Amino acid sequence: MEANPHEELAVAGSGAIAIGLAALASAGSERVWLLARSEESAERARGALGKACPRVDGGDAGRIQVTTEASDLAGSSLAVEAIVEEPDAKATLLGRLAEAAPDADLATTTSSLSVSDLADSCGLQERLFGLHVFNPVPVMRLVELCLPEKLSPEIGERAARWCRSVGKTPVEVPDTAGFVVNRLLFPYLFDAARLQERTGMPSADVDACMSLGLAHPMGPLALLDLVGLDVAVAISDALYADSGNPEHLAPESVKSRIAAGNLGQKTGRGFHEYS
Repeated sequence: MEANPHEELAVAGSGAIAIGLAALASAGSERVWLLARSEESAERARGALGKACPRVDGGDAGRIQVTTEASDLAGSSLAVEAIVEEPDAKATLLGRLAEAAPDADLATTTSSLSVSDLADSCGLQERLFGLHVFNPVPVMRLVELCLPEKLSPEIGERAARWCRSVGKTPVEVPDTAGFVVNRLLFPYLFDAARLQERTGMPSADVDACMSLGLAHPMGPLALLDLVGLDVAVAISDALYADSGNPEHLAPESVKSRIAAGNLGQKTGRGFHEYS
């Protein structure tokens, strides 16, 4: 395992990906900052970190400082944006991170947006790269690294070293909507939902066919619930805008669940129910 090039690291966000990243980073960095939007979000994040860090080999919640002040991140050498898939919100936050930590490499965890377009929108062409991790972050080995053409080469090299230092496998991917995994995954997930619409099969049976028949760790409908149906639609909209492929559009059974407030695991109900 390689030496960690980032002794002080910052993660901006307080959702599942941000929490998982901060917990992962705590195993190899001396100090990790987690920037939350509000005191309420900060308090929730502290509780979530207490549960996430024990899942990481060497994870230490004591190394993580939760803050609502961007100025606290000044000493970070890597700052990662990990919020919702909304281009304007991401660009605004990345601008704040660039100003607060002027010497830091900058990363976005976007799973569907163009990294180059994000970099152009906030004037960070030489500093910003894509660091697409997968949920749950402590468990999933792959990191899709998107290194735009204008990125300083040494930043990309540090990014790959950092991934390996925390036990991940970085794979460089093209700057296309959805990169590789989501580009190929979402037609499969949505086709499973369409199959259920046409046949009326129970969700558990659809998932059992794929998990038992192909040795997948999770069926497609359960995976949609894990991703979050609202997040899935945001990703699919970006994929469709780029590809024009109707298979990238969310089916009605996904949209109707969102309208009812059933977003998957995080709300206790989606294609399955969760206690």
